[in-house]
Amino acid sequence: MVRSAFDELKWRGLIYDATDSVPQMLAEGPVAVYNGFDATADSLHVGHMVPLIALARLQRFGHIPIPLAGGGTSMIGDPSGRATERKLLSREEIESNVECIKKQLAHFLDFESKTNPARLLNNADWLLSLNLVDFLRDVGKHFTVNYMISKDSVKIRLDREDGISFTEFSYMLLQSYDFLHLHDHEGCTMQTGGSDQWGNITAGVELIRRMRAKPAGALVYPLIVKADGTKFGKTESGSIWLSGQRTSPYRFYQFWLNTDDRDVVNYLKYFTWLSEEEIRELEAAVAQQPEQREAQRRLAREMTRIVHDETALGKAEQASRALFGGEVAGLSADDIADIFADVPSGRISGGELQGGGKPLQDLLVECRVVPSKSEARRSIEAGGIYLNNRRVTDSVAMVASKDVIDDRYLILRRGRKNYWLVRIED
Repeated sequence: MVRSAFDELKWRGLIYDATDSVPQMLAEGPVAVYNGFDATADSLHVGHMVPLIALARLQRFGHIPIPLAGGGTSMIGDPSGRATERKLLSREEIESNVECIKKQLAHFLDFESKTNPARLLNNADWLLSLNLVDFLRDVGKHFTVNYMISKDSVKIRLDREDGISFTEFSYMLLQSYDFLHLHDHEGCTMQTGGSDQWGNITAGVELIRRMRAKPAGALVYPLIVKADGTKFGKTESGSIWLSGQRTSPYRFYQFWLNTDDRDVVNYLKYFTWLSEEEIRELEAAVAQQPEQREAQRRLAREMTRIVHDETALGKAEQASRALFGGEVAGLSADDIADIFADVPSGRISGGELQGGGKPLQDLLVECRVVPSKSEARRSIEAGGIYLNNRRVTDSVAMVASKDVIDDRYLILRRGRKNYWLVRIED
């Protein structure tokens, strides 16, 4: 039996709620379905990947995905899931963010399909030219204040001391109007989003019913929370971005590789294209041999390949191996700085490595790898010292300019895991 798009999302754990008509709509299809993406930063982050990958799944089932960049709504700011009002960005900042986000959206969806190509739109194209009085007469009259304050996105903020500004209060009307506009101009009959968007999305469904007497559907995905209770997509260093400039492929790979055993099977379902059979095999591996971390390695590989590419995946895997004694040849200075960002570091002048070079013993002492030259000599002769992940056994070895990685770094290691990064200065 062929699985429907709704059933596919359901077995993957991606249905949090949906209006009653959605299963039939997706079964009969094709459906033009949209999901909005705020333009509050110049990159999407991993939290956006649930709706983004879900749009791609729907497209594979023959439906028409409409990723909507929020160039207009980002001027207002969505209060959903927020304890305080967002900082308002300038139009120029938002336009720049939209252009960056467009490129990322295009990476996941097929815009060249002959049957159901994706359509990339920007709500600034219609929202920024709205006439306020006309909007209030034509759209605002369909919303009572009682209806709007009953929605969680508004109600939660009303209970706080700072309340909610009229600017953010109007967000629901603008998002509802987006749905109406896409219904009228793109034949869109379904909107998707995170569960925190349920109030905004169903308001759009209601607006279409009132103004066009037509049915529309709403489907929302669960908000991902890690098993330990912390927020998904956040680390000590901040958000995990899809942009390689904001989060390097190596850091991106490591994020998925470090997934908790309790989360990894769900993440394989949510984010990858692996089949149910493949995921079941990995689930069995987690249960039987969790120390092998086979599921985490597969998750990290799949996600890095999807978001970046095969070349970036190869570099990320090499970088990951370098942290455990692997070859560093071919890695750039930026790669080295990223991999060893959290290890102790020291600095020396490049001039010290000219000519015959600098005694390794001296370098080990100066960088506090060992407390004395005698200890340095004993450690080298015992085979416990590595330069650029290669063992050095000659106690009188010299470190020269030729050893410097990309003219900027040397890597010292004592034993299996104790690293020091040496920065070369002019």
